[in-house]
Amino acid sequence: MIFTPGAIMNIRRLTPLVAALTAVTLAAACSSGTNANSGADGGGDNKTLTLASVDQGSIEDVIKAFEAANPGVKVTFTTSGADQYQAQIRTQLASGTAPDVMTVWPGNGNPGTTYVLAKPGYLLDLSDQPWAAKLPDSFKTVAQYEGKTYNALFGLNGIGAVYNDEALQKSGLKAPTTWTELLAFCRDAAGKGTPAYALGIQDNWVTQLVLYALAATVVFGPDRDFNTKLAAGQTTFAGSSWTQAMAKYQEMSKAGCFQKNPLGTSYEASQTLAATGKTLGIVQGNWIISLLKQKNPSGKFTMTALPATDDPAAFLMPAAAGAGYGVNAKAKNKELAIKFISYVMSPAGMKVFNEKQGSLPTLPDAGTTVDPGLKELTTFVQGNRTVPFMDQLWPNAKVQQTMLSGLQEVFSNQSTADAVLKDMDTEYQKGE
Repeated sequence: MIFTPGAIMNIRRLTPLVAALTAVTLAAACSSGTNANSGADGGGDNKTLTLASVDQGSIEDVIKAFEAANPGVKVTFTTSGADQYQAQIRTQLASGTAPDVMTVWPGNGNPGTTYVLAKPGYLLDLSDQPWAAKLPDSFKTVAQYEGKTYNALFGLNGIGAVYNDEALQKSGLKAPTTWTELLAFCRDAAGKGTPAYALGIQDNWVTQLVLYALAATVVFGPDRDFNTKLAAGQTTFAGSSWTQAMAKYQEMSKAGCFQKNPLGTSYEASQTLAATGKTLGIVQGNWIISLLKQKNPSGKFTMTALPATDDPAAFLMPAAAGAGYGVNAKAKNKELAIKFISYVMSPAGMKVFNEKQGSLPTLPDAGTTVDPGLKELTTFVQGNRTVPFMDQLWPNAKVQQTMLSGLQEVFSNQSTADAVLKDMDTEYQKGE
């Protein structure tokens, strides 16, 4: 997920969105793992829709609501983790085997994004849909390719430290509010036999989340225009505060912030650790809360900004449009696919999705209910103390992929943070 160079968004453009969303809030859950389900066999008739999603745990409720609102319609769907999905979707589109509707990330940062899939003509132009004109400018930028809208973006997500309230209370420790407190918290938690944060970087997309949470404050706190300067060639990853963010990530690891063997821990397994109190929390997106509640229905979970300096007033949190849905340009059921997209973007559909996924709606009339654990994220969004997910401002998907694989190599001592940042610069400078 990224922005194209010509569509780089000034981070301050989140302000109009915040104004539109002030009365709205969040709830819980996105997901991973692999799952398949179907409401009917086959496809191609006007009553059966095929769909592929990474939103396991939340898409199911949306599908049920859509089917209830459209008697006789059945949705055949599959869900899978982001890594698996991104590896498959372009191949399916190229071979004509892709579903009618599919998950599409905003911008241009991975193989399943708006720019990457729209450029070769794989996605249907949705510009004439009523909701497309209502998207705030900050979302239009990453939902469009060459001025046409291809992605139905329904939610805003954030990244931070999510704590298991019961486990934290039992530990006798308090959630840290400064960088110095964070390192002490990690050492104390490890000493009690319950690591501070679960980290499941066997799934390589997870490697970026701690780094993004740190970089929001370390890189963008002093310079909100960093990405504009990066695009203009006025700075680089390797020659900037990204080196500090990388160093802090490694310092957290050395301080015992994570459980043993993060590289051998999957995203799914990390959820279990945090949900059951084997760790005190996890650094993840807000979607994780409903997943944790699925594993621990009586649990309470609270998200805060991850401390990156000793000045809490300067903390920023990553927050940006999450994955949306696009329509296959060669869909067997285009009419039904557009009907589904319209439902997702309707107040009723968006409310179901946002409350299940724990995201802020992109349109102001969805009436999403708040999850109490997301109060701080909501406050940061409303106070314009957020920055977009970093990869949404990069010119091609290879930059992010280089970072993800590089971070795994750093954790396995096969590479260094400096080498990863230099490799990211190499890929960034190649442009689109």
